[in-house]
Amino acid sequence: MFNNTTLNQLREMRLTVMAEKFREQSDTGFGEQPDLTSLSFEERFGLLVEAEWLSRRSKRFDRLITQAEFRFPAFLEDIDYQSKQGIAKSEVIRLSTGHYLKKNLNIIVSGPTGIGKTYLVCALGRSACMQGVGVAYLRVPDLFLRLADANLEGRYDSLRNKLSKIPLLILDDFGLKKFTLEESHEIMELVERRYARASTIISGQLPHAAWLDLFPDPTLAEAILDRVIHNAYRYNITGDSMRKILGERDLENT
Repeated sequence: MFNNTTLNQLREMRLTVMAEKFREQSDTGFGEQPDLTSLSFEERFGLLVEAEWLSRRSKRFDRLITQAEFRFPAFLEDIDYQSKQGIAKSEVIRLSTGHYLKKNLNIIVSGPTGIGKTYLVCALGRSACMQGVGVAYLRVPDLFLRLADANLEGRYDSLRNKLSKIPLLILDDFGLKKFTLEESHEIMELVERRYARASTIISGQLPHAAWLDLFPDPTLAEAILDRVIHNAYRYNITGDSMRKILGERDLENT
């Protein structure tokens, strides 16, 4: 009776994993599980709490990954450094600790198409999610489309506030084309709101030294760069195209 009451109370409080582990501990005969009767009350209770904590942590991680909408399911362990110059494995490992997030610093990654920039920034984003940090991944062309749609639907301020407050915003494919004056103002507003308050990762083909030419207004361009570059880790990656390497590998295996 006591166990049933406790189980119901745990489930009512939505401690479902804890309830299941409590039921397992209460059953006689654990099958292949080790006998828990030799453990103290504190040790057994600690196992229950740990199971619930691990379950919730895993669910939160999965939720953050889904909400981020990464382009690739990227993993830091799968990054190929042998064909790249401009960023070392030790530097990526240091970035993966998330120290830049605590200081609201930025990361700028540039390099030719196919070098693996998107995979790298998605892997860093996934690493941030594992630390419980909220992340949003957006290609810059999609950013402008979403803002335009939100404006038509009356959600413009809501979306801008969300993008301003997300702890890590990843802007990929930056500078595929020159920005219009309206797009420049959108970027200025976004980086101004995020400056010293949150971290941004920007990835694109052009190195930051060439960004001035992307904006029609030099004064506005200087203001944008001032809020992004000076507190950013900057990497210009060179080397063989990952798409070329993978394509040649696939051909060899056929």
